[in-house]
Amino acid sequence: MAHFVILGAGECGARAAFTLREKGFDGDITLIGAEPLHPYERPPLSKAGIADASNPKFIAAAEKYAESGIRLLTGLEARHFDTASRTVTLSDGTTLSYDKLLLATGAAARSFPGAPEDSAHIRSLRTHHDAAALREAMRPGKHIAIIGGGFIGLELAATARLVGAEVTVIEGLERVLKRGVPEEIAHLLTERHRTEGVDIRCGVSIEWLGEEGGKAVIRLSSGELIEADLALVGIGARPNVEIADRAGLAIENGIAVDSYLRTSAPDVFAAGDCCSFPLPIYGGRRVRLESWRNAQEQGTLAAANMLGLNEAVTSVPWFWSDQYDMTLQISGLAEGAATHQRRDLGAGAFILFHLDADGRLIAASGIGPGNAVARDIRLAEMLIAARAHPDPAALRANDVKLKSLLAA
Repeated sequence: MAHFVILGAGECGARAAFTLREKGFDGDITLIGAEPLHPYERPPLSKAGIADASNPKFIAAAEKYAESGIRLLTGLEARHFDTASRTVTLSDGTTLSYDKLLLATGAAARSFPGAPEDSAHIRSLRTHHDAAALREAMRPGKHIAIIGGGFIGLELAATARLVGAEVTVIEGLERVLKRGVPEEIAHLLTERHRTEGVDIRCGVSIEWLGEEGGKAVIRLSSGELIEADLALVGIGARPNVEIADRAGLAIENGIAVDSYLRTSAPDVFAAGDCCSFPLPIYGGRRVRLESWRNAQEQGTLAAANMLGLNEAVTSVPWFWSDQYDMTLQISGLAEGAATHQRRDLGAGAFILFHLDADGRLIAASGIGPGNAVARDIRLAEMLIAARAHPDPAALRANDVKLKSLLAA
C-alpha cells in the first residue's frame, strides 16, 4: 500500500492530507508537525482574536485525523530526507519510507540582526506559543514597540490598542506597507492608526536592539532610545528550505516547483509559504506567496497532483488584512501597473484598479469598513483571471456593475 508523507502540519499540509482522502486515496498518510498542537489557523494570531482567545482556531478536531485515517505526528521535526532511498528521518530517530512526499514546511519569522535570542522582551510572531507571550504583554499601560510596518506589524498594533496598550511602530522605509499596497491605502491606514493613538515612525533606522533592566531597548541611528515592555520584530519571513536544500533540491526564493508543484526531485512536491512557483497569468513570473488562501489552495492542488491528476496553478493571488473595523483586500499583483482607476463605494470604502500599459487589469486593491469591498474585489479577481481589458471609465463609475464588465 502506498505511503504519502507530508512534512508540515499547518494549513497547507492539513488541507493536503484531507484532500487526499476526499479524492479517494486509500493508502497510508503521515502528517508531521514540529509544534505540539494539532494543525490550527495562523491568521487570527495577529488579529483581534489574540486579545480574547487562549486557544487557537483548530483546522479540524483532533479526532478527525484518526477518523480520516491520517497518522498525525506532532512535536517532531523532519531532520533529513533522502530521494534515493525515499526515506525521511525524524528528530526522534524514526525513519519513514515514502512513495510520495509533500514539503509544506512554511516560513519562519526573520530575526533582527544582533538581537539576543530567546529574550522574554524581544519576540516575533509565527506560532500560537508566540501569540500567547504577546497576549501577556498586551495590557493597559504596557508599551509595545513594533519593528516593521507590514501586515503583521500593523495588525498587532491595532490589536494592542484595542486592549489599551501603548504602541510605537518603527518602519525603516518611507511609508508602511511599502511592498504590495498602494500609497493611497497605506496613507489611509497610517492616519487611522495615528487617530487611534499609535506612534508611527517611518524612514528611521535602528542601530541596536537589546534588553536592559527588564525592558526591550531600541537605539535609533539618531541616538534616541525607545524603551518598551516588549519589542515585536515583524520584518518579514523566510521560507523554511533547509531540509530541501540538504536533500539537493533546487532553491529559488523558496523551494522551486513547477506549475504542478513538483520539485526538482522525483515524487517530491512542495506547496504553500515554502515554495516559489510560476504564475501563468503573469507570464510565468516566479513568485512565493505568504497567504492563508494560497496555502489552502496549494494544499488541495498538491494532493491532486500527488495522485497524478496533473492540475496546474491557475489562481489569482489574494490577500487581506483586518485593522480596527477596516478590512483591506488585494487581488492580483500590482507590480508592473502603468495606471490605476479609483472607484468610490461610499462610507469611506474605495477600490483601486491597476492596469498595465496595454490596459489589462492586473490587480485590484480595496479598503473599507467590514466587508464593504469584498464582493467587488471578488469580481475584480475574476476579471483579472479572464485577462480582461475593461473600460477605465467603467471601472471608475460606481453605477456600472463590475459583473456587467465580466459578462462583456
